[in-house]
Amino acid sequence: MMTTDQDTFNDSKVKADESSSDSKQNPEYEWIDDCFRVYETRFGLYISVLKDGREVITTLHKEACIDMTRFYLKGKQEGWNNENSRVVNDGFVGGKL
Repeated sequence: MMTTDQDTFNDSKVKADESSSDSKQNPEYEWIDDCFRVYETRFGLYISVLKDGREVITTLHKEACIDMTRFYLKGKQEGWNNENSRVVNDGFVGGKL
């Protein structure tokens, strides 16, 4: 069987695609607090992404995205998403209208 330049090109492209398939642990990302990263969209928005690939916060400014993602993760860690949060966010309006 004869190998052509096209076959060699295709083989090298497949190897390159296989090596870049592990994008979650890609060292070119700047991981903030070793928990999440922030990237800018083409529309100028900033989105934070956790290591599992889940997008969390979208903001207009990078600093705000970092701060709010830290706030969100701290709240999840400390358990703000429990039974008491339903009382605050139940949408009930008391009193006579």
